[in-house]
Amino acid sequence: MAERRVAEPTVDDLRTAEAVVREGLAPTPLVAAPALGPGVLLKVETVQPTGSFKVRGALAAVAHARPGEHVVTASAGNHGLGVAQAAALLGRSATVVVPENASRAKIDRLRSFPVDLVLAGDGYDAAEEHALDLAVGGGVFVSPYNDPRVIAGQRTVAVEIGGSLDGPLTIAVPVGGGGLVAGVALWAAGHDDVRVVGVEAAASRAMSTAVRARRVVDVPIGATLADGMAGNVEAGSVTVAIAARHVDAWVAVEEDELRAAMRLLAFDSGLVAEGAGAAATAAVLAGRVVDERPGARIVALVTGRNITRSALLEVLAGSAA
Repeated sequence: MAERRVAEPTVDDLRTAEAVVREGLAPTPLVAAPALGPGVLLKVETVQPTGSFKVRGALAAVAHARPGEHVVTASAGNHGLGVAQAAALLGRSATVVVPENASRAKIDRLRSFPVDLVLAGDGYDAAEEHALDLAVGGGVFVSPYNDPRVIAGQRTVAVEIGGSLDGPLTIAVPVGGGGLVAGVALWAAGHDDVRVVGVEAAASRAMSTAVRARRVVDVPIGATLADGMAGNVEAGSVTVAIAARHVDAWVAVEEDELRAAMRLLAFDSGLVAEGAGAAATAAVLAGRVVDERPGARIVALVTGRNITRSALLEVLAGSAA
């Protein structure tokens, strides 16, 4: 598969994405999380209409497609839901390719949208390759992360945070392919008092490995509850260069830490979060995200809620009474 050339978002891309997201989506809340420490806040993306932040980037990217162009994407689930929602809102046609072992909760929700749903491969990497092949046959490929409009759309999370908070700030961001962390980091680059911490699942550390190597390097991907963050990164992904320039630190969370964070979010904040959605919270809970500057606050992004009922119940049942 040939390496795609993808540009970084332009100023126009950023402005257009802000306008599109502002028109199509309500701002999500920032809520205090005293169980995580003083000055810690949660940015609650689980209230998005698709249950995930991914709808931001999808809306910005699908809006860029010309009327009549068919959109093709690959997704572990949440980006596909975002593209399906955006296509329905904007009157575009779309094909969504998901791995055969994707979350049943996400697949079931995708079936409720008028999109062509294709199950291919045993992981995100195989689904992405299949989607790229389909796009060559006629369509506009929208990557979940390696796309300037998607990155610009994800950046709007940070724009909203900046509209509510000032002063020293650290934003903890779950990281898979890097679309969200690239968008947040681009916004933070214009604010000297803002730091960005990328949070990966210990079982899938593709982005931090690529940043250290200054190029995409395939790494072993283990089983993880954070399925939305699992998988290698597309060769040449523009997110790597952005992250290398603007992300201040990288941390990883283990599976038991993800579970503990999901329980804390449910029992202390009343929030349902999938594994990837709880990753930033897990890093804060484990003490890996700190900010000792006077008056500093930490924001953990709670990025998605789309988990099967059985998986959620199993995690919650592991909590001590």
